Amino acid sequence: MPFRKASESRPQISEVTPYAAIPGGEFRIRGKGLTATEKASVRFGSASGSVVIGSDSLLIVRVPEGASANELIVGSEQHASAPYTCGIGVQIADGLHPVSNPVVDQRGNIYTTFSGSPGQKAPVSIYKVEFGGTLLPHVVELMNATGLALDADDVLYASSRHEGTIYKISESGSFSTYVEGMGVATGIVFDRDGNLYVGDRSGTIFKVSRERQIYVFATLEPSLAAYHLAFGPEGYLYVTGPTTSSFDSVHRISPAGQVETFYRGLGRPQGIAFDVDGNAYVAASLGGRRGVVRITQDAKAELFLSGPSIVGLAFAPGKAMILATTNSLFRVNVGIAGRPLL
Repeated sequence: MPFRKASESRPQISEVTPYAAIPGGEFRIRGKGLTATEKASVRFGSASGSVVIGSDSLLIVRVPEGASANELIVGSEQHASAPYTCGIGVQIADGLHPVSNPVVDQRGNIYTTFSGSPGQKAPVSIYKVEFGGTLLPHVVELMNATGLALDADDVLYASSRHEGTIYKISESGSFSTYVEGMGVATGIVFDRDGNLYVGDRSGTIFKVSRERQIYVFATLEPSLAAYHLAFGPEGYLYVTGPTTSSFDSVHRISPAGQVETFYRGLGRPQGIAFDVDGNAYVAASLGGRRGVVRITQDAKAELFLSGPSIVGLAFAPGKAMILATTNSLFRVNVGIAGRPLL
């Protein structure tokens, strides 16, 4: 006799992966009776997701625009699962053009760029999102603002890949030359001693001392887009950057400038940041799935957050993650504290 589902059965969710997503990203939902109703249905608050694959034990659902609830529910209102907590990114700014990590100062203000096409002088180069959520123009007419970094005094710096110059930004948004001659300057970061590291897309990582003396710190394969830099818990400099390979690496460089491969197997790795436990988070693809990949210090990787067009990320107060896509910023409550930058 064929098995017949009980009409009162409700979907049961046993697991949802990855931990979080932004609109356009996908969750994989595992459980029982997930298609107990006539049509598979997944809701994020009042927003309905698009079911890509549906079976009794597995649903793959795409997060819709406008989703903001940190819970998902499978099924109809009459036959609904218990709510399942997940992380959903909420857009906090758009009309931007970041090409690297945003940065967050000690007061919780977020800085990001409108980088523009090569040689384009955008009316606003760097924007500031105040802690309360207001988007304000901060720096104007800085050509192709690319990488951002904060020093130990919370002073903002920006690279211009067009000019090969690093600029120091005042609180009022005016800028002055800090160091020049950095090639196609992309990612920048400070170490604990106040030295500045600059990724030249043509293959050089420069080290600039506090006295602004310039050294070649390491050399890598040229990047197709940009280098992205972050310091790990052991004091090594971690570097990502897409190359001609579709199977790219995260490199780490010792304080002496020795380059080694930390993890290999990412698609188009870009922005990188660390949490307080020393795990690396990289904007990249893993196994064909795009988003943010978490890599432990013993080089085990998993997709942590799903979403398209992510180029950078940063941790913010309140255990939130700030994500930069090619035109927007999102905030996701992830319950994870970031590692102090210095």
